[in-house]
Amino acid sequence: MQTAALPEIQIISEQETELEPLSRVIIHNDDVTPMNFVVNVLEQIFMLGLDRAMEIMYLAHFKGTAYVQTLPRSEAERRIQQAQLAAGMMGFPLTFSTEPE
Repeated sequence: MQTAALPEIQIISEQETELEPLSRVIIHNDDVTPMNFVVNVLEQIFMLGLDRAMEIMYLAHFKGTAYVQTLPRSEAERRIQQAQLAAGMMGFPLTFSTEPE
């Protein structure tokens, strides 16, 4: 009778991991970017439903700025870059900013 060697088991201790800080995405109103373009950007890039996208667009239109969503900082910056690139390609000055959560 042969005995099989058991594999060595390595125990990995839990390590503290630092999560990426969260950022709030803010949209800024301008007098040039069409409302339907803003709604489309909020739907396509920020993955919002039509009703929420329209609500945010109107808040920004009437108040000057509006909260869009909270994301990890790198994801917020990536989506903002995509949105502003899309707007720039159409000649619109649509802008977003971030603030710490």
